[in-house]
Amino acid sequence: MSSSAPQPTTRHFDSLPQEAFLNLWRTYERLKAFEDELFSQFDLTPQQYNILRLLKGAQPEALPTLALASKLVSQAPDITRMLDKLEQHGWISRHRPAENRRLVLVSITDVGLKLVKQIDKPLRECHQRQLGHLSAKQLTQLVALLHAARAPHEPPDGAWK
Repeated sequence: MSSSAPQPTTRHFDSLPQEAFLNLWRTYERLKAFEDELFSQFDLTPQQYNILRLLKGAQPEALPTLALASKLVSQAPDITRMLDKLEQHGWISRHRPAENRRLVLVSITDVGLKLVKQIDKPLRECHQRQLGHLSAKQLTQLVALLHAARAPHEPPDGAWK
């Protein structure tokens, strides 16, 4: 009786751009799992953390809601709901200036700053687990390739341009 080893599955793609995109998508899903695990320990989503990080960087200034939304890594159509959750935890505050009641300014609280500081080290360790196996040269190349891939699709005045 001879048993033959299973043959590797050959993946077929419609095009090289499709293969690249699907590999990018698969990579994102694999790496995102590390962040989801980390942020769930703090009752946060990666997008909510991104908001806190942006607000920390803007200190001592508050950011208008729309300006904050435009700086996020991924688009958030439900920015108000995310801000509601952050405010419920006491991590951010919102206020409307008397001179423009339509404008909502968002700032990070001391409790929010403490949380971001608490997450700093575990997040660095998370990024190391995600991509630490790549050399500095490879990471620099990867960043450049990702920038080149999305550049034509970024808004001309976008924060990621």
